[in-house]
Amino acid sequence: MTAPSPTEAAAPETGPAAPRRTFGLAAATALVMGNIIGGGIFALPATVAPYGTVSLLAFGVLSVAAVLLALLFGKLARRSPVTGGLYVYPRDAFGPFAGFLSAWSYWTMCWDSIAALAVAAVGYVDVLIPLHGNHLAEGIVALAALWLPAAANFAGTRWVGAVQIVSTILKFVPLLLVATIGLFFVDTDNFGPFNASGGSVPGALAASAALLLYSFLGVESAAVSAGEVDDPERTVGRASILGTLGSALVYLLGTVAVFGLVPHDKLADSGAPFADAVDVITGGHWGGTAIALVAVASITGCLNGWILMAAQMPYAAARDGLFPAPFARVGKGGVPGFGVWACAVLGTVLIALNYTAGPDTTFRILVLITTFTGCVPYLLSAAAQLYWLARGTRDRVRPAGLVRDLIVAALSFAFSFWLIAGAGYAAVYQGVLFLFAGIPVYVWLRGRGEKPEEAAA
Repeated sequence: MTAPSPTEAAAPETGPAAPRRTFGLAAATALVMGNIIGGGIFALPATVAPYGTVSLLAFGVLSVAAVLLALLFGKLARRSPVTGGLYVYPRDAFGPFAGFLSAWSYWTMCWDSIAALAVAAVGYVDVLIPLHGNHLAEGIVALAALWLPAAANFAGTRWVGAVQIVSTILKFVPLLLVATIGLFFVDTDNFGPFNASGGSVPGALAASAALLLYSFLGVESAAVSAGEVDDPERTVGRASILGTLGSALVYLLGTVAVFGLVPHDKLADSGAPFADAVDVITGGHWGGTAIALVAVASITGCLNGWILMAAQMPYAAARDGLFPAPFARVGKGGVPGFGVWACAVLGTVLIALNYTAGPDTTFRILVLITTFTGCVPYLLSAAAQLYWLARGTRDRVRPAGLVRDLIVAALSFAFSFWLIAGAGYAAVYQGVLFLFAGIPVYVWLRGRGEKPEEAAA
């Protein structure tokens, strides 16, 4: 175990113990890739097909922007190599209220996404074991998909890292094989028009990018869990970049292969685009089962990582008195157990709403604001880096890299702003209301006199 960082050492002796650092570079990279590549990749080609191949350009733009965010988090982690990164950065720069808003927004995004991923697993399980539209059976499957990864988290961070490595390999290798072997079977006539939306190219680019935003959430995973990462000053940045580049490679090659294997008109109506692509390669109909198995493994690994993220962010805030105290309790395995219980229970409530209230449920409305709530911490973290660069203090900014760091931070801020705008008016409106709903929690904690600790210089 490495020595505690200055920020961790500044915690009072009576406070909860800091979790053990157990993630090496491989596990941290797998955590990033596992959280970025979830179940969405298996449906994304069909989702953006109506816009034409301009969506491939949108993938490229988002990939570059995600790498910029990975560079940003790597720089910020060098300054504050502790758990809860996207909460810590705004708190250190702008004070406790900014840190609370970032933590609350990210926590909201996490348990909302966890419920969405658990529900997404049902469709792939239905391919393997037909559920015949039985809502009770579908609900049970979704709850199992949620609570099994939660159990892995209760076992400790070592088990989380091991599950992430195994699940990432299970989904990365088959997807990469489809993306590479499939390129030899590509028919250029299948790509269809560049812009099939009927509108302008910039409009089609923005619309397709808005659908793809959710696919890159997770680039911050190593920064959020920096307290569990060995040598976080170096490992967080490297894992963030490697994980993002690997995910972008799978996304781009996989989408290009599917676009070239499945005719455009069929792809737009496909419920399992990767399965259709495998059928073209093999000339059979077993692709759906194989892809369903990969999808279940992918979603399980993604849930495993997101549950850890959902526990780590409030853990860091609770240690500063900005989240209820139970979130700061750490179990024997080094995982904040109450945080895991909280996100699992909240996810269970959302799953129950999804299967009892019909298609237009509160759950579906919350899914629409996931991208917004995820991008608020990105925006605040980029602003924090710009703040430290503007101060120009030599203990925080290296003069030789000032221009480079300014460009990365400024472009990351612009990218985050673009993502929020691309979420749409309704999502931004609802997201702001949901974000501000956390203010009473902050007022209550401050009113009780749970003052946040001063971060160590």
